[in-house]
Amino acid sequence: MKSLFNAYRVLAIVVGVLLAFCSLVALPSKYLATEGSSLQRFGEQASFLWVAHGWVFMAYVVVAFLLSRRAGWTPLFTIVALAAGLIPLLIFWVEHKVTQRFRVEHPELVSPR
Repeated sequence: MKSLFNAYRVLAIVVGVLLAFCSLVALPSKYLATEGSSLQRFGEQASFLWVAHGWVFMAYVVVAFLLSRRAGWTPLFTIVALAAGLIPLLIFWVEHKVTQRFRVEHPELVSPR
C-alpha cells in the first residue's frame, strides 16, 4: 500500500500543477490577451497541456480509488479526493489531508520525516 500512497502523492501534485497552470495561465492567456499577441499565441500553444492533464487525471482517479478502498476511506472522503483534480488548487489541500490521514492511520507504512 505504500507504493500506492506514493503514486497517489506524485499524481496529485502533477495533476494539481497542470490544472493550476492550464486554468490560471494558459486559459486566460488564450482568451483574454489581445488577438494575435505573443501572449495569446502562448496560450494557444500551451493548450496541449489540457490533454496531458486529462491523461494524468485518469491515472490519478484510478490510483486514488484503489488507495481509498485499501485504506478504508468513507465514501464522502473518496468522492472529495477523486473530484479534487477538477477544481484548481483544491487538489493540493486534499493531498495534504490525505497525507495527514494516511500517516495517522498507517504509521508503519510512512517513513519518518
